[in-house]
Amino acid sequence: MKNSRFPEGFLWGGATAANQLEGAYNEGGKGLSIFDMVTFVPKDKRGNNIEMDVKSEQELEELLAGKGGDNFPKRRGIDFYHRYKEDIALFAEMGFKTFRLSISWPRIFPNGDDHEPNEEGLAFYDKVFDELLKYDIEPLVTLSHYEMPLHLVQKYNGWTDRRLVDFFVHYAETVFNRYKNKVKYWLTFNEINVSTFSPYIGSGILVDRVEHKEQAIYQALHHQFVASARAVKACHEIIPDSKIGCMLARMEVYPETCSPDDVLAALEEDQKNLFFTDVQVRGYYPSYMLSYFEKNNIHIHMLPGDEEILLQHPVDFLSFSYYMSMVASGSPDKEKEKGNFFSGIKNPYLETSDWGWQIDPKGLRITLKKMYDRYQVPLFIVENGLGAYDKVEEDGSINDDYRIEYLRAHIDQMGEAIVDGVEIMGYTSWGCIDLISAGTSEMSKRYGFIYVDQDDYGNGTLERRKKKSFDWYKQVIATNGAQL
Repeated sequence: MKNSRFPEGFLWGGATAANQLEGAYNEGGKGLSIFDMVTFVPKDKRGNNIEMDVKSEQELEELLAGKGGDNFPKRRGIDFYHRYKEDIALFAEMGFKTFRLSISWPRIFPNGDDHEPNEEGLAFYDKVFDELLKYDIEPLVTLSHYEMPLHLVQKYNGWTDRRLVDFFVHYAETVFNRYKNKVKYWLTFNEINVSTFSPYIGSGILVDRVEHKEQAIYQALHHQFVASARAVKACHEIIPDSKIGCMLARMEVYPETCSPDDVLAALEEDQKNLFFTDVQVRGYYPSYMLSYFEKNNIHIHMLPGDEEILLQHPVDFLSFSYYMSMVASGSPDKEKEKGNFFSGIKNPYLETSDWGWQIDPKGLRITLKKMYDRYQVPLFIVENGLGAYDKVEEDGSINDDYRIEYLRAHIDQMGEAIVDGVEIMGYTSWGCIDLISAGTSEMSKRYGFIYVDQDDYGNGTLERRKKKSFDWYKQVIATNGAQL
């Protein structure tokens, strides 16, 4: 322990999202969410495309009418709703200090614009938080993780409508008041930048309803920025000892060569990624983005007081997901590699995962140093992991050495960043228990230390089984990262 690079009290744990975990989509008074409408498409039919955006009114109506098939994996999750005690006991056995989960907004306000909350939904999270605290596991709670109520899409076209700011703040204040003695760590919007790639999932936008797609996206994002800042204000007032952060899907971008054109392209990609944290951490729109808006005929409508609320209520810490790095080129003709919501040029120096994601542990150290230099606020890695095919051996074991190697290399580089002077609060490995993939709705794309017996079509016993990585991560936590 004395030889550890990690500070005392470092928050080791795992991360999940309600829509990929809970199931029970039609129980306990829960309303439909945007992800409840995303169907499973086999890889041989979709190729490398991510099939999760609902783009039109007609497509949504067809899905609601049952014409999109009957395999909606995020409706079933892995049944955490009924098995949370068993799962949390396994997290405790690994020694988790924190567990990142999200509250399903439509489990609390089924339509999103309801005045009164759903008591059954509130009571469910009371039980989950109590179970975590029984084992001294700090909940780290995301308010909005791709789970906005579907009704807000249908009636308001999502975050394009300013009224959603008040709906979200009402929801946030409701859960802050309810759980103020149980939850001290909060996040506002998960991977807030995803709206630029997936307007439906990030902001609940049906793009066939808007004339200027980018205008609609950035106006919706402005509303989310304001809602986030108002949630920060409310959190500090209601829970004085709380810490509340933002969350970014972080992509470290390298220039393909030392050509100034490539370096400039990489810089501009980096700015597009860090724009979101510039607003939420620094509290104002950066000049490079105002220039981008002007060049692209984007006009953000702000109300009096918006700029003040952003400046006066920045987040306490910056959290982010990190899975891979990307490469940018000044040439527009380069073939792109697809990964999660982002695409870039193939990096010949890196290996790739089963899903073509470029594995870059040292890129995590680079991005930690860069972001801490830029913001000087505590950082929190709240998603990092390897999606892979796992095989159950005849004796029931799952030897996921590839996952151990991936995580070991990334945690090692995180430790090096701490030695370099970066302040890091904690690390929560993504999908600490196997769950439904966000991007592909697959169950076969597994991240967990715990295997769940379920396939892409919902078949299986849902039995939980420890993988080899379970005991490895348990040792990492027990030694505070000294033994990797």
